[in-house]
Amino acid sequence: MSAHCQLTGAKPGFGNNISHSHRRTSRRFDPNVQRKRYWLPGEGRHVRLTLSARAIRTVDTIGIEAAVARIRARGGKV
Repeated sequence: MSAHCQLTGAKPGFGNNISHSHRRTSRRFDPNVQRKRYWLPGEGRHVRLTLSARAIRTVDTIGIEAAVARIRARGGKV
């Protein structure tokens, strides 16, 4: 699964692991993305979205219709 949030656009950050001897190796900081299924009453169907944990709370606050409108405004496909 791609570590990319459809609503907020959160994607992996990159940095370094630093060992005790201070050697640096590359690593990724992945966002906490989940696949979640919502009922979209305006279209009479379910939609499956890839959302970060923060975006799931945002959907709970603004509602699924407004969240889908934001995703489509960003150019995302639902």
